[in-house]
Amino acid sequence: MDDDIDARVALWAPACEAVARLLSPHAEVVLHDVRDERVLGVWNPVTRRTAGDRALPGELGPPGRPADDVDGPRETLLPGGRRVSSVSAVLHDADGTASAVLCVHLDRTPLDRAAAVLTAFAAPAVAPGEQTPLAEGWTRQVDRVIAARVRARGRPAERLDRTDRLAVLGELERAGVFARRGAVPVVAEALGTSRSTIYALLAELRAGGERA
Repeated sequence: MDDDIDARVALWAPACEAVARLLSPHAEVVLHDVRDERVLGVWNPVTRRTAGDRALPGELGPPGRPADDVDGPRETLLPGGRRVSSVSAVLHDADGTASAVLCVHLDRTPLDRAAAVLTAFAAPAVAPGEQTPLAEGWTRQVDRVIAARVRARGRPAERLDRTDRLAVLGELERAGVFARRGAVPVVAEALGTSRSTIYALLAELRAGGERA
């Protein structure tokens, strides 16, 4: 068995090393035994695994797929909560027998941070205390309020959490935006969420106001 593992690592190591170097330091390349799903080798280790460790749950893609399939990219969470894009491919011996699975995990954390910075720069700047009159167009006010929250949090609108969304809806509610026909679909699209989510948050917001 050891000779078999050594042969597979020797065969595929140059390809694994090439991918790891190209995407370094943001990608981990892992070679697995297709039979027992154990690690044969790791290049640019992100998960601190070594040869002999078990594959992560779901790492090798869905079960029962054709042996020559390439699966992904798909989103995977690594230990520590890092969000990665993963792809896996079955590798074959000269006789066509599946013998190993190559997995590449691209850490999306630097990309997410860069996207947040670019989103913040792209958001229109509004001087402190400056207000956009509703008469100028309530959709512009929606954009202004969300842009201010995006800059403050340093993350895209669709990744604002529940507290941020409630704050945005509260400001728009006080400005009378939701008295306008079609406001909920516009706000939902701007926040990258569903209409039902906006309706639920509005109900929560208004119920809290009534209790106060």
